[in-house]
Amino acid sequence: MFLLDTSFQSNLPMKEQIGTFRNEKHSLFFNVANNVWGTKDVFVNMYIIKDENSGKWILIDTGLKSSAIKIKKMADALFGSNARPSAIVLTHGHFDHVGSVARLADEWKVPVYCHYLELPYLSGKSSYPPPDASVNGGLMAKMAWIYPKKAIDIGSKLRILPPDGKVPFIDGWEYIYTPGHAPGHISLFRPADKVLIAGDAIVTTVSESVLSVMSQRKKLSGPPRYFTYDWNAAKNSVMTLAALKPEIIATGHGKPMTGMEMKRALQHLSENFDDVAKPTHGRYAHEAAVVDASGVMYVPPKEKRFPWLLLTIGVSVVVAAATGVILSNQKKKRKLSLTEKLLQTAEDLTDSLHHIQNKGFKEARKKVKFP
Repeated sequence: MFLLDTSFQSNLPMKEQIGTFRNEKHSLFFNVANNVWGTKDVFVNMYIIKDENSGKWILIDTGLKSSAIKIKKMADALFGSNARPSAIVLTHGHFDHVGSVARLADEWKVPVYCHYLELPYLSGKSSYPPPDASVNGGLMAKMAWIYPKKAIDIGSKLRILPPDGKVPFIDGWEYIYTPGHAPGHISLFRPADKVLIAGDAIVTTVSESVLSVMSQRKKLSGPPRYFTYDWNAAKNSVMTLAALKPEIIATGHGKPMTGMEMKRALQHLSENFDDVAKPTHGRYAHEAAVVDASGVMYVPPKEKRFPWLLLTIGVSVVVAAATGVILSNQKKKRKLSLTEKLLQTAEDLTDSLHHIQNKGFKEARKKVKFP
């Protein structure tokens, strides 16, 4: 049974550690705004929001299966040893946002809130629309065939977000329904200072590119193409978020962005979504999957395209080596020009093969630049 919980009362004890962490640099977490912190695990972000008056706090998304330890260390650093939130709130249920949800909910003994349209994918009732490895954009997209899409089952912990848009336990925040990337996707917004936690409705890196994701290159972009099942809904969601005129955007992938650069990029994305965000081809590029409150009802047929499995296996050798070097050397602050060029070439190669299929070889070969 799923409960619509409107009491938002918690009897969980919470200790707050008074210190100077706001003025210090921590590898465990980064500051987003007043009473908002985030942490990154591999390529995905998780966030903590604290209510200034009550002192209660909630966790937004739970990352990968490996993320639980890092999340708990962040919470301990912020609030003291063995700190526990009042709740976990999920922007959506894709594998890289719910990897640690079962473990954390059990250990903390806290409820998990989601939009009611995400219930089928969090209670074992339905798998998501299959990820689409045929979209253009980079190697993260080409490897989408290996990403988990099956439903998890945390039904006993689930609570439905209230229909009035309020965020449980946290005054001054509201959630906004932003579907397209996932059926019940939500974003969170604090109107007082216009802080936006967008989930994957908008991201601040090129999530299809291994190079961009691992190096955290800043680029305000549409939702990750390989999991987005309804591009018209995704476009409307971006327009909804742009209309809020946020001052700070924190997303599921990439670093937080602020300032005029972010505002111009968001306006450009909103006004030119079909050209800059929507893939030119792919399973859902021209026809959306059909979903309802029970789960997936219809999925468009696959496109008959290049056998990406063979390409992925070959290129993955380059990706693994290059990514390892990038992660290792980022800590040592070494120059990575050759490694990055090799990885960029591998990504250009995958895109050029798409162009071969769509526009012919002469134009496609212009896309590849060898280091």
